[in-house]
Amino acid sequence: MQWSPRGAETAALAVLGLGLALSVVFLDPAGKVLVGAGAVLLLALAVRDRLARPRLAAGPDGVDVRNLTGGAHLPWARLHVHVRETRRLGVRSRTLELDTASDPDDDGVLVVLGRRDLGADPDQVARALRALDPTAG
Repeated sequence: MQWSPRGAETAALAVLGLGLALSVVFLDPAGKVLVGAGAVLLLALAVRDRLARPRLAAGPDGVDVRNLTGGAHLPWARLHVHVRETRRLGVRSRTLELDTASDPDDDGVLVVLGRRDLGADPDQVARALRALDPTAG
């Protein structure tokens, strides 16, 4: 199974980034800097979403997580899957945590992915990963 950012969201980021980049022509110098920075940020996110597909892939030997610098393979035997829910300023958010540390002294690998990274609810992804885990008994 694979999870990636939604294609429509990536396209919307690219369109908004291009729109902001084009609007820089009509702004004063301070506005050019601010709006230009926003355009660069949105375009960078769209490029990241496009290049790091799929963001998360599960197979028989473990989970692969991709990012711009390559990625990481997390074997099932060491993988702990958690969903963390936080509330800040009245907004609830959930993240999927993939951890390979076996104890507090083990560095391991910690990967945190949100709903936008996965293109799906982190709870649903966690349930799917637990169902695919051959070491779960």
